[in-house]
Amino acid sequence: MGFPKQQQEVPGVQSAMNPVPDCGENSYRGSGRLTGKRAVITGGDSGIGRAVAIAFAREGADVLIAYLNEDEDAAEVAGLVEDAGRRCVLVPGDLADPAHCRAVIDRAAAEFGGIDVLVSNAAFQMTHNTSGRSATRSGTTRSGSMLGPTFTWSRLPCRIWVQDRR
Repeated sequence: MGFPKQQQEVPGVQSAMNPVPDCGENSYRGSGRLTGKRAVITGGDSGIGRAVAIAFAREGADVLIAYLNEDEDAAEVAGLVEDAGRRCVLVPGDLADPAHCRAVIDRAAAEFGGIDVLVSNAAFQMTHNTSGRSATRSGTTRSGSMLGPTFTWSRLPCRIWVQDRR
C-alpha cells in the first residue's frame, strides 16, 4: 500500500498517524438500532474503539469513553458523538488499576442511570524481541497487562445490570 513507516511512543495519538485511519467519521450512517442504550467503551479515543463509539452514537446510544490520556483524540470523538445527538462522557485514567475500573463503571451508572453495553477494547499494539526472556517474566507481563483488567471488566457491570433488573 505504500504507507510511510512511522512509530509513536505509547500511547499513540491517532491524529498524528499518516494517513489518519478512517473510523467512519464521514462514512458511517446509523439507523437507530441502539436507541436509548447506554454504552461504556474502553479505548474509545482511537482505532477500533473510536469507530465503535461513533457507530454506537449514530445508532442512538449514549457513550462513556474510558481512555488513558489521549485527551485531544478523546475530545474529537466526544464531538462526533454529540454531533450525532447523543451524550458523551470522557473518563481518562489507567484501566490496569481495578479501582479506576470501578470508578468508570460507577460514573457510567451515575451519568446514564445504568449500563446496557460494555465494549472492553482498551489495548495498545507493541512488538518486542522476546528472546532471552524467561517464561515467568513473559507470563507476568501478559497476566498483569491483559488478564487482570479483562477479569475486572467482565464482572464489574454485573452489579449495575442486576440493579437495573430490580
